[in-house]
Amino acid sequence: MSLHLTGDESADTLLTENPFALLVGMLLDQQIPMETAFAGPAKLRDRLGSIDPTTIAGYDPDAFLDAFRISPAVHRFPGSMAARVQSLAAAVRDDWGGDAAAIWTSAGPDDNGPGGSAPDGPEILRRLKALPGFGEQKAKIFLALLGKQCGLTASVWREASGHYGEEGSHRSIADITDAESLRLVRETKKAAKAAAKKA
Repeated sequence: MSLHLTGDESADTLLTENPFALLVGMLLDQQIPMETAFAGPAKLRDRLGSIDPTTIAGYDPDAFLDAFRISPAVHRFPGSMAARVQSLAAAVRDDWGGDAAAIWTSAGPDDNGPGGSAPDGPEILRRLKALPGFGEQKAKIFLALLGKQCGLTASVWREASGHYGEEGSHRSIADITDAESLRLVRETKKAAKAAAKKA
């Protein structure tokens, strides 16, 4: 399945083909437009020559921050977000053998091949929440994105992702497939903010 999250074909192809890039895009998705956040991994790949977690984890932090700051910047808060991306890369390298997809496909960090059972929705959610920069909401949205657009077949993933997993909802990046769905998600978020303000 092809993702359409950024409006840029090259950036979307990277997100579709590279699980770690998708994870980084989700990490960056705060306090900036969604399309900008998910375009971040492509900017990093173009500037560093790689979006490999082992490479990023071992990168000199100052040089990595410089790559974040090049205009157009990867994020409006380059210092804190560059450090978070490197922490995320280190977690994927150290806990998942450098394979981000193993977080939602393997029986566990020590799984060395077939035989173990694939994780269910609640287990994937637990693993995501253990990652640097992933709180409850971000983990649930990412789980919904995996289920709705990336072919995840884990049992009870919808339930584990809460209202983000609901069929036909337009609450998050998990529901964006084109310009119209992006508009609907923006409207839903706007309405939710207005309701929260009222309360």
